[in-house]
Amino acid sequence: MSDMDSRLERVAALGDPTRRELYGYVSRQREPVSREQVAAALGLPHHVAKFHLDRLVTGGLLDAEYRRPPGRGGPGAGRPAKVYRAAGAIEVSVPERRYDVAGRVLVRAVGAAARTGVPAADALADSARAAGREVAAGVAPSKHDGRRRLGRLTEVLEWCGFEPSKVGRDIVLANCPFDRLAEEDRELVCGMNLSFVEGVLQGVDAGGATARLDADRQPRACCVRISTA
Repeated sequence: MSDMDSRLERVAALGDPTRRELYGYVSRQREPVSREQVAAALGLPHHVAKFHLDRLVTGGLLDAEYRRPPGRGGPGAGRPAKVYRAAGAIEVSVPERRYDVAGRVLVRAVGAAARTGVPAADALADSARAAGREVAAGVAPSKHDGRRRLGRLTEVLEWCGFEPSKVGRDIVLANCPFDRLAEEDRELVCGMNLSFVEGVLQGVDAGGATARLDADRQPRACCVRISTA
């Protein structure tokens, strides 16, 4: 299952109004809450709260663990209660956007420039290449494409949201994962994008593949084009 499919399934789990209400309640609490607390707060039968809470855990929206109430421990304390907390934020964008990646790149670049005095543009390029290598290393290979260099490259680019397609000996990237940022400063973001893709190429060891800025790109497409010749 792709990363996008997984996130869409998580969102789909909130289609049920009761489940949505439970998720909202749990995510607002500062501490993990038990089934009994949820049932009492929302006026639900215990078995209904249990069913929906466990479905949200299965869907990756909540985390569950067992805890004893504060101040109770040792013999006679009873069995630990199952408690729930929100698993984290859900972000879904169609087409895919990766502003989290861009944010990390920019924060690291600013920090490096401040610490070392390196020009900001150089720090940004270095940070983007490093992030590209990290992403390439972190995307789990599929059984089919993981062993072939170009197949692996396509797989990582798809995870990033670039929507790659083969055109002759080139790989064209139909979507820009940093589109809204590019509207603010296209030269800056396109330069970051190019360095990021170069890092991906290094990370997957893509042979002689090279990345360049694409002057003939379509609107909303990525500014980078990859040559596999």
